[in-house]
Amino acid sequence: MAPQRPQGGTGLQLARVFPNLTFNLPVGMYQAPGDSARWYVIEQQSGLVRVFPNDQGVQLSDVTTFLDLSTRIQTAEEMGLLGLAFHPQWPATPQVFVYYSVANTSPVENRVSRFTSSNGGVSLDPNSEQIILRLVKNQPDLNHNGGNIAFGPDGYLYIGAGDGGNGGDPNNNSQNRNVLFGKMLRIDVSAATGYAIPSGASGNPFAGNAKCTGGKGTAACPEIFAYGLRNPWRWSFDRSTGDLWVGDVGQDTREEVDVVTRGGNYGWHIREASQCFSPGTNCGTTGANGEPLIDPVVEYGHDVGAALTGGYVYRGTMLPNLVGRYVFADYITSRVFVFQPPNPLVAANPRVVLTPSDAALTAPQPISSLAQGNDGELYFVGYDAGGQLFALQPASGGADTIPTLLSQTGCVGANATQPAPGLIPYRPNAAFWSDSADKERWIALPNGTTITPQTPGEWSLPSGTVLMKNFRLNSQLIETRLLMRHPDGVWAGYTYEWNTAQTDATRVVGGKTKVVGNQTWGYPSENDCLLCHTQVAGRSLGLETAQLNGNFTYPKTGRNANQIATLNAIGALAPAISGTPTTLPAYPDPYGTSGTLDQRARAFLHTNCSQCHQPNGPTPVSIDLRYTTTLAQTGICNAVPAAGDLGLTNAKLVAPGAPDSSVLLSRVNRRDQFAMPPLGSTVVDAQAVTLLRQWIQSLSSCQ
Repeated sequence: MAPQRPQGGTGLQLARVFPNLTFNLPVGMYQAPGDSARWYVIEQQSGLVRVFPNDQGVQLSDVTTFLDLSTRIQTAEEMGLLGLAFHPQWPATPQVFVYYSVANTSPVENRVSRFTSSNGGVSLDPNSEQIILRLVKNQPDLNHNGGNIAFGPDGYLYIGAGDGGNGGDPNNNSQNRNVLFGKMLRIDVSAATGYAIPSGASGNPFAGNAKCTGGKGTAACPEIFAYGLRNPWRWSFDRSTGDLWVGDVGQDTREEVDVVTRGGNYGWHIREASQCFSPGTNCGTTGANGEPLIDPVVEYGHDVGAALTGGYVYRGTMLPNLVGRYVFADYITSRVFVFQPPNPLVAANPRVVLTPSDAALTAPQPISSLAQGNDGELYFVGYDAGGQLFALQPASGGADTIPTLLSQTGCVGANATQPAPGLIPYRPNAAFWSDSADKERWIALPNGTTITPQTPGEWSLPSGTVLMKNFRLNSQLIETRLLMRHPDGVWAGYTYEWNTAQTDATRVVGGKTKVVGNQTWGYPSENDCLLCHTQVAGRSLGLETAQLNGNFTYPKTGRNANQIATLNAIGALAPAISGTPTTLPAYPDPYGTSGTLDQRARAFLHTNCSQCHQPNGPTPVSIDLRYTTTLAQTGICNAVPAAGDLGLTNAKLVAPGAPDSSVLLSRVNRRDQFAMPPLGSTVVDAQAVTLLRQWIQSLSSCQ
């Protein structure tokens, strides 16, 4: 049965990690998507991206150069190599985007470029550079470059651009919507070259205007997502909610943290944080175009710190009391702060003003940047000539209760490829797509407990339950996943990677990807597991009456029997499910021949999409893809897409009779940042694409 949940200790500390390593003026630390086996560090003035194994015993001799821009960067003052973002589909799409200051340019130029790996992700080819966006300053100042870049949950590239200096100048850039400086920018880099502007209902606010080539234009720049920022030095997306948290460095008296939304004006240089920038001036509450100025969520005076380093909302597991809190730092004072956002989060209501006593820790070096591992844990980058790396950890106590080896879990027998005695095998009628892998599934119920069937929806499983799933490619075991309901009732997922000898599997912490045969296989992080196994869908996924109302050949006995009847007979269901298989609901196999075309298509959508797309689900769009929801009530039929039209003509989520105008089909038929599902797959389900195309073609209306 499931052990006690891993527990974090009490208190916080910054512990040095990778103690044998130092870096030259580092300003960023990153992990590639799905790869927790290594870290990347960018050095501002050397122009190097360094890469090293995620091993506490790593030596300086193990550090290699991932990208060398030393001959291309300008290093004066705040300029240099400032930001890096891996393509969301790395390494299948071997592209990395870099923000840097260009050498020997007048006026000063910052640049966003795309670099490609031609050696399987070992390094980037400097000669592969494709310039995506140029920001040429209209004043000579060498500071306020911003430079952080990251892909948002919508798949677009976000770029934090500072105001370029001249804070006291009445012509400061931040309120001028005809320039890119002092803004949060958002662009679509999915094309082979250049960039497009996100458009549509959730597109950029000035999407219809001409691009601001070089950083300025004659009308409001379509690249702008939000504005009124001074120097958004470091910022991040909350990986749970998608909220954009921006640390904006102040000037004379105030530092601020903003939760930035589309089209928002955050006040600089009319205001500094919530106060007038020019003391004694009535600066009002609106911008030059009459739009409201949005207050920061957090601010503090220069008695607390003088240069804010933005951070992350904590979503790790080591510090459970910190989950949902925003962690950030101050560069000048080396103070670390932990902020509890209000619930629900409403910018400026209330606004929190920090005092010196609010500091949680003091770092041993100035903090130039924070980092978030794939496992959600937080790191701090020390900035000096011998820059060191630190991790936020519990000050004392804590225990990891999850075994390192699958053979130690009790879920498998002496032969680790076989389940332990007592596990109940099962198979859903409509299985989740897992990149062509063959799967085996088992339920482990604690002694004396039963499953409570729920109608409709997922069954309720007792605390202590473990669900085990094996994945095979070409008959070889590659992964085993354990989904546990710990004794305290909390669900969590853990995954194990099989060795080549097929004798045991080792736990993967934080997720990873590797090439298996001719495809890339992803091992989910602990957080990834719960992104699909959602609370609204009951966590287990697949354990519901309509999924298990079907025959299954039980491996131990070779008997073929109905699964509901079998679970009733062994006393696993309480109360037992009444009725015969023919009177109970049953989903058809989407890839089979039973059931109508409509039923098979809806079964696919139910299994692969409805865990998120249903009422109270975690997505921002209001659609319901559960099997029992009528097509007219799903919110997809003839509905205008709220998250982009993907360039389709007359785009609808589902356009009856017109599959090529249906965004739903396009998302299933791709594996870029616009794919659905958005994680857990690197291979398109060709059978599902054919099924959905035929289904949409067959529709004549939304009834």
